[in-house]
Amino acid sequence: MSATSEADLPEAGSTGRPLLTTVAITASCAAFVVIGALQALYGPAIPALREEYGISPAVAGLSLSAHFIGALLGVLVYHVLRGRLNNRLLLGGSYVLMAVGAAAFASSPNWPLALAGTFVIGLGFGGIDYGLNQLFAVGFGRRSTAMLNLLNGHFGIGAIAGPALIGWLGAEDYPQIFVGIGVISLLILFTLGGVAAREPEPTPAEGAAAGGGARVLPIIAVFVGIYVLHVAIETGVGGWEPTHLEAVGYGAATAATATSAYWAAMTVGRFVVAPLSLRWSAPSILTVCCAGMAGFLLLATVPSLAPYAYFGVGLMIAPIFPTCLPWLNRAVPSVAAAGAYVIAASMIGGVAFPPLLGAVIDTMDVKTVPLVLFALAVACAVLSLWLRRNAPDPGGVTGRGGAARTDTAAA
Repeated sequence: MSATSEADLPEAGSTGRPLLTTVAITASCAAFVVIGALQALYGPAIPALREEYGISPAVAGLSLSAHFIGALLGVLVYHVLRGRLNNRLLLGGSYVLMAVGAAAFASSPNWPLALAGTFVIGLGFGGIDYGLNQLFAVGFGRRSTAMLNLLNGHFGIGAIAGPALIGWLGAEDYPQIFVGIGVISLLILFTLGGVAAREPEPTPAEGAAAGGGARVLPIIAVFVGIYVLHVAIETGVGGWEPTHLEAVGYGAATAATATSAYWAAMTVGRFVVAPLSLRWSAPSILTVCCAGMAGFLLLATVPSLAPYAYFGVGLMIAPIFPTCLPWLNRAVPSVAAAGAYVIAASMIGGVAFPPLLGAVIDTMDVKTVPLVLFALAVACAVLSLWLRRNAPDPGGVTGRGGAARTDTAAA
């Protein structure tokens, strides 16, 4: 193994220092545990919300909708302000918003104010999600894909821990949990000195599409398509796996356990791919993951294999979001909004697709769920092959030896 080279170190900010110190990296991972837990807490808290505010299940479910609307707006606001305010101020404001929203949600005397609290939580959530993903995408050179997988793996830890915490303490204690999350958000503010104020100006690498080139918009559009499709599959499996498994003969407990295992696979997959991304290129990882999604969804049509196949789907979906983001930044470095587009697209897909899939399932047998999702996975695989050919990964890892070179140089 060769000695650590300059390319392996974090990118320097405008002051010549790394974009994130070790303390800031650790705090960022903690922040992703927090936002993962927050997103997963609303569902388990619904029984307590209904009892406290005297609302129906559908009205209680608006808490998650308000959260996602706020998150989408948070991404867009953060992006618009990136050129005017520095990273520390934007991230700090996002942590404060999340803490204020959590406190408001926990202590609101009525449902409209509680709903407003979830919207404010979402604003902070979106800023943190976008801001940290962008910093990790550009801050570690060739290791950005590995670091992004680690960062988003911690989101999964939070998503598993949040409901477990409510299960342990009881749904009626959700206010204390939200207040605790707000306190942790405020504590993270003390680590922002380890975040560079600004990122370096992007420098187009060999093989990258020029800012005004005709290929830029199609490349971004295909990345957006992949993000929408993979999130559609992710939420589709998460929402319909229990129903499908029960329809093919499994008990409710087995179906619930298999679905929990699917979400756990989403976390495991990111930690597994982190070291692999140091040896394999982003295009290769994406192609394998899309093909793997399709293959496992096809296996899910076989009742005896379905629970295990869904676990495999989770493993394949896991690396797509964190693997594509640094590749996108390298492929179109002059389009600062590209990251905002795909992160916003993933949020829109998460909100819009479940009811669309539900409408499709209403016209078909629920046993066709894997086939419907298989068709989406095939489309995702086709888009991944187009990107592999038309958006080479400049500066990415393209071989087993881990040497950095551009795909065009290898051609």
